[in-house]
Amino acid sequence: MALPSCRVGRLYAAVAGEKKATSYKMTVSSKSNQSSETHKQLLKAKINPTEIKVGINTFKTLNSGRVLIETNSKEEIEALEKNIQTKCGGDLEMNIHTLRKPRLIVFNIPEDISTTNTEDTILMQNPDLNLRKGDIVAKFSYVTKKMTRNLVVEVGADTRKLLLQRKIKMGWQICRIDDYLVANRCFKCSRFNHRHRDCRGEVTCPLCAGPHMLKECRLTQRHTSASTV
Repeated sequence: MALPSCRVGRLYAAVAGEKKATSYKMTVSSKSNQSSETHKQLLKAKINPTEIKVGINTFKTLNSGRVLIETNSKEEIEALEKNIQTKCGGDLEMNIHTLRKPRLIVFNIPEDISTTNTEDTILMQNPDLNLRKGDIVAKFSYVTKKMTRNLVVEVGADTRKLLLQRKIKMGWQICRIDDYLVANRCFKCSRFNHRHRDCRGEVTCPLCAGPHMLKECRLTQRHTSASTV
């Protein structure tokens, strides 16, 4: 008799850390407040992706009234933008989405380390890494519940590979480094993995799941009233 299968859940950090295919996105909007379907048809009429050798992965209308276009490479999205600007620049406005650099978290940093001296400290105390000015940009630090300080830095893809899951010297301490992972949550529908401007769901309170914003939630109001008594 076969044993029943057992489903093993996966941690969010493991899923988020998986390497995904990079996509390049651009949103197109009307300069004269025309409907999204109108400038979508304009794009189809004047732009021929085959002629400019661009493969389109996504071509859809967003709730904001803009049109989202997605390609596989930076060269393709830039060629498409240039073509749209040439043929439809008077009617349409383009915005290429910039990819955010990876962020790492440096654990248990010394008290005298700040966002202004982080890069110099790492470069001077870790010459074996062969890092250069501009490779590491300190974003912010915070104090944990255990009263230790962690630092979040922004790096390039190559620097991330070099530093990931290793230890570096900072002051009198040796600090561990890992990916800085934060769940992307929509504050409109309270679901994950998309932003509010791309949301197609209904307004949902993250506290009680009711059809209202968090600031309108009665549970929040009750908590506020009780704390002031």
